[in-house]
Parts: sequence; C-alpha cells; structure tokens
Amino acid sequence: MHTDPMLAPNDLYAPSHHRNSAASANTNLRVCAIVLVIFIVAAILSAMRKDVTQGFDEVAHASYVAHLQRTGDIWPAFADLRMLDPSTFRFTDEANYLNHPSPYYLLLARLGPGLEGHPAGMLVYRLFNVALAAIGLAALMAIGVLAKLPRLPFYALVVPIACIPVMAPLAGAINNDNAAFAGGSIATLAAFRLLANGSRSWLFAALGGVILASWAKFTGLVLAGGLVAGALLWLVWRGRLPFQWIVPIAIAMLLAGVPYVALLAQYGSPAPTTPGVMAMIKTGALTMGWDSAPRMTPVSFFMHFVSEFVAEWMPALRERSALNYAALAIPIAAGLCALGGIWVAGVRIVRGTEGPLEIVVVAGALAFAVTLLLHIIFGYRLHTEFGWMTTAYPRYYLPLAGVVPLAGLSLLGAIRQSTIRTLLLAFLIGGPVAFRLLGAPLG
Repeated sequence: MHTDPMLAPNDLYAPSHHRNSAASANTNLRVCAIVLVIFIVAAILSAMRKDVTQGFDEVAHASYVAHLQRTGDIWPAFADLRMLDPSTFRFTDEANYLNHPSPYYLLLARLGPGLEGHPAGMLVYRLFNVALAAIGLAALMAIGVLAKLPRLPFYALVVPIACIPVMAPLAGAINNDNAAFAGGSIATLAAFRLLANGSRSWLFAALGGVILASWAKFTGLVLAGGLVAGALLWLVWRGRLPFQWIVPIAIAMLLAGVPYVALLAQYGSPAPTTPGVMAMIKTGALTMGWDSAPRMTPVSFFMHFVSEFVAEWMPALRERSALNYAALAIPIAAGLCALGGIWVAGVRIVRGTEGPLEIVVVAGALAFAVTLLLHIIFGYRLHTEFGWMTTAYPRYYLPLAGVVPLAGLSLLGAIRQSTIRTLLLAFLIGGPVAFRLLGAPLG
C-alpha cells in the first residue's frame, strides 16, 4: 500500500504499518456515519424545541434576516437594523446589535420564507443551519478517514469534536457561527490534504472554506484565513508553492477580505461598534451593576477571561454543582494536552521532520492565539469603559474546532512509553464523554 511520504515522520499516521488498516478504515467510515446521524437528529430535535429567546442571540440573527427580506437590501446600514419582538415577530424600535457582514443573512433571506410576522418560518432557517454544522462536522471527521488513522487515534480525533457541548444546540439555531464553523472545518480538512498531496483541488477547497468562514464573521476570517495562510507560507518556505497558484490565492484573499474593507471604509473598523451594540452594553452593565463596580487590572481581567472561557465551554442556564465545577478540570487538562502537542509540532517543524499534522496544528494555534489576543484586548476596552464583563464565548473559535484534538494526536505521536500512551488515549477519548455527562447542571 502506498503511504504519502509527507505522513512518514510520525508512524502513528502511516497506515501501511498497520495490517488491519483496511478494516480500520471501514470501521472509521461507519463510525463517522453513525456520529453524523446522531448529531443531525440531536440538532433537529433542538431546532424543533428551542425557545428563540434562549441563547445564541437568535432573535438578533433572525431580525437581520427579516430586515433584508423587508427592505431588499444587500448591504444594510447597521443603524437601520431593528429587533423583532420574539412573540409576534413584528419589528420593534429596539436597535439590533449585530455588526456582521450580510452574505450569510442574505443567503438565508433569499432561500427561506418570510420571517416578519411568521415565527413558524424559523424552523426552515434552523434546518439550514443544521446542514451547515453537519458539513463542518463531516469535514473534520474526514481528516481522520482520509489520513487512514488507526482506530483509537481516529476516535481521539472524532469524539472530542462530536462532544463539543454547544454544537448540536447551536446547529439548531439561526447563527452565523454555523457558517463560520462549516467554512473553518472545510479549510482545516483541505489544508491538511493540500499539505499531504499538493493537489490544486484541495487548494481551491481551502480557499473556498476561508471565504465561507470570512463571509460569516470577522473571527472566521482571522481563524480560517490564518490557518490556511500558515499552510501556504510553509509551502513557500519549502519551495513547494507553484507559481500558478498565486492568482487564485490573490483572488480568494480579495473575496474573503472585501466585506471588511467595506466595513472599514464605512465605519472605520472591520468590526464596528454599532448603536445597537452600545445600547446593549450600557443597558446590560447598568442592570448588572457593572458600570459602577471597580475596574480590573489587565492581569485580573485576563484571569477572569480565561476562567469564563473555560466555564462557557459548557454554558449553564442553572447554577452549577460542585461536581459540575470539578468536571471543568477535564477541558483544562485537554487544553494542556493540546499545548503539549503544539510544542511537539513546533519542535518537529524546527527540526524539519514535520508532516501535515504538525503544520496544521501550529498554523491553527497561531491563528487561535492572534484571535484570542484581539478578543481579550477588545473585551478589556469594553470593561474599562463600561464595566462590561461578558465576552469570552468559546463558540467564536469553532472554525478551528479540529485543532485541539489534532494537537492531542501530535502529543500522542511523541510518546513511546506504552502505558503513558494508553492513558493519554483513554483521556483523549473518554474525557470529552465524561465532561458531557458531568459538566452541566441536571434538571
């Protein structure tokens, strides 16, 4: 059996060394199908039962769609956006706080039924979002299938992704994070395959994923664009980027960035602070008493941000128990494993023994770090000016959801001691399942 030489540095990912690789590949395909069906069913059930006012800013996203349907606008002025009443689905005078470019909302507005005055139309839009999220999940699982990972490492990739707490509820809601997740996941898969075989088709897929994620939201541009840019820079560094690819790359960069160039020209920022955002922040801070509270130092705010980020990995509408809080040690440990895998991948790149896994992990980690830094700076500015405290939402980082389990595989590949390797595999597979069971309040 032929093994791609770019996979050779780490024998964990070289399927020719496994006598049962064909059977394992068939098993992996069946597992993917089962996981995908379970996810779709769970997301559809959530879509059918979800209260529009509960989570994920769904009223604001639906209002954006309804505004485009009402006005026929392609690129609306944010100051004109208004919120729908969640009971009647009629427009109110309340300003909408969203500041995202319009392509995602425009696509929904053109494909679905009228929303204004018709709340029953929500289900159609939710099902569209289920499809987007399912595409993203399938793309991430395909990394393991196409790389012909052995069964247990394959589970260590798939299970953490399938067990992301917000995935199914978010998929069953109108939210541009679903489009960003789909685009980022396609970009991750395509970058991995592009590095493995140098196919132009995978280049186009990677660029298409970046455009999809970018047109959904600014963080999609930074996250997915950063990962693919890192992969392309590696190809340039190694002298493996064909000159003919420069034109499609340049065109894709233009298409991905043009909404934010327009926002920069129109508002002075690619992520403008709209009147609706200001009203929401001021009202929320006043209601919570944050406006008059002492301001945190940068270090204190950073610690608060990190703790909130961990807690929001599984959002809770009710008070957590001691067991729920204790379960947060699981995603913390998974994050530490990912950091170890990023370090291993970086060392391999420095030594020149890297494969696609290492390049994707490091490129994704750098894109994640840049986005996180911008996120913290933005959050701290809101805190110092208004006392605002709530900004750390992990779902914003779903375009790079595959990077953490891939980093776990990077760490796994560096461990030769069989007992430690087995324990790490058990944690990478069992930890996410345990957290899904123990991390949220019951009742």
